[in-house]
Amino acid sequence: MTKAEKFFSDMRDKKIAFIGVGVSHTDLIKLFCKKGLDVTVCDKKTAEQMKEYDELSAAGAKFSLGESYLEGMAEGCYDVVFRTPGMYYNNETLTAARHHGTAVTSEMEVFFDLCPCPIYAVTGSDGKTTTTTIIAELLAAEGKTVHKGGNIGRALLPMIEEVGENDAAVVELSSFQLISMRRSPDVAAITNITPNHLNVHKDMQEYIDSKANLLLHQNAFGKAVLSFDNQTAKDLSPLVRGQLAYFSRREKVENGAFLREDGMLCYNDYGTVTPVVHMNDIKIPGLHNVENYLTAIAVTWGKVSVETVQKVAKEFGGVEHRIELVRELDGVKYYNNSIASSPTRVIACLNTFAQKQIMIMGGSDKGISFEPMADLVCEKVKLLILMGQTKEKIKAAVTASEKFKDSGLRIIIVNDMAEAVKTAHDHAGSGDIVSLSPACASFDMYRMFEDRGNHFKSLVNAL
Repeated sequence: MTKAEKFFSDMRDKKIAFIGVGVSHTDLIKLFCKKGLDVTVCDKKTAEQMKEYDELSAAGAKFSLGESYLEGMAEGCYDVVFRTPGMYYNNETLTAARHHGTAVTSEMEVFFDLCPCPIYAVTGSDGKTTTTTIIAELLAAEGKTVHKGGNIGRALLPMIEEVGENDAAVVELSSFQLISMRRSPDVAAITNITPNHLNVHKDMQEYIDSKANLLLHQNAFGKAVLSFDNQTAKDLSPLVRGQLAYFSRREKVENGAFLREDGMLCYNDYGTVTPVVHMNDIKIPGLHNVENYLTAIAVTWGKVSVETVQKVAKEFGGVEHRIELVRELDGVKYYNNSIASSPTRVIACLNTFAQKQIMIMGGSDKGISFEPMADLVCEKVKLLILMGQTKEKIKAAVTASEKFKDSGLRIIIVNDMAEAVKTAHDHAGSGDIVSLSPACASFDMYRMFEDRGNHFKSLVNAL
């Protein structure tokens, strides 16, 4: 009996609740129902609001919906609760449920327990999706059967019975997933750690501790890849149990990937330096993508050939919503960078292009400061179009910069995305760059950052 078979067998006499539906749970709920398990879907939405209601009901799921969707959970009425990443692990209802003997877990935690193949996992405040995708592309180009998922938009546990021991699982993990993880991947990478999601986490230390869970449970045969240039990530190096490798854009590291002065990405294997690929051969633009490739090279070193890295670097066109060229109209290039939900991501976009940009910003407030990007916005933005919940907070941070007075930067506040795109179009001339780089989450106007980016693209394509 495989681990997966035993797990589903052990679940037969359990009352199982899934909090929320969404990407991580829809297919999983259907699988559990197909196995004949006792499943209840708990969601604040009503049946009318839940687009998945009919298919899940037909599959055999029960429901606890509306404002009282968590009724009885704190008292231990379920044996097992699967939380979505969006449900904070230290939520008082979940804490009470654990005290009553309920097993509170998640799709990704159970996947880690049951996965028969090596797991490569990436976390970080920025760059984790593109890095995860590059790693998956590299391993697939070497002939591996790759299962890519996690925070990247696909649940992996529903397909656990299809995963072979010679395959590779490549997963992106957020702090919300990692906060309760007690198992680490075979190869772990932390791209960077900067303030993020502080509207949810208790404090910055809890956010850092969540990221550290990627390393804490590795054994002596594991490998960890950390940023040498990001001090907070680098400071986690004493936690590494197995092999430690770094990546750096600024210095030659003793073991790991680095950017040589001539623009060549190299790997130093304890003194043996191998040139891998030149930064000019990387198809996706920006120094942040050089860092993403350095991370991926360090993660896959010894598993992927130099020739494979070169081929993927020249052909891989990037991930949607990440400095994604939407179209060129009348000499103006429009870029969708909806993933830029923090100042550090905005800084990466500003540093990607030499010229000043017209930039659309604003969204919901994650409790982080916009001051770190203010000086560069004054230097590299000609027109700043602000919208959403944070518009005045961003304006205050930018105008407080010492560089604002002489910058020539103009700021226009608008009501919504349609007005923002129209304003950008009206003010742009041939040779200009317009980018949607919000510096914020999307939840004041959109369900997800993908919805925000898709709306931006549809408006730009309609011009």
